[in-house]
Amino acid sequence: MNNLSPFCTCTDYKCPMHPTNHEKGCAPCIAKNLKRNEIPSCFFKKADPEKKDGTYFFEDFAKAVLKEK
Repeated sequence: MNNLSPFCTCTDYKCPMHPTNHEKGCAPCIAKNLKRNEIPSCFFKKADPEKKDGTYFFEDFAKAVLKEK
């Protein structure tokens, strides 16, 4: 976590989009994910804390949310 994104739960600190690697907060990560039709991993961690497979597409997120109901 950092001051720009105190709620960030992403643990991929090697990712160049991670908020600890620049001073732009979550914007670069969100922009990258939107371009790829994906959801940021922090949303997945909330919906499915056990997710480990690395697929973050919209459809995967919808399935994770529906599974929690």
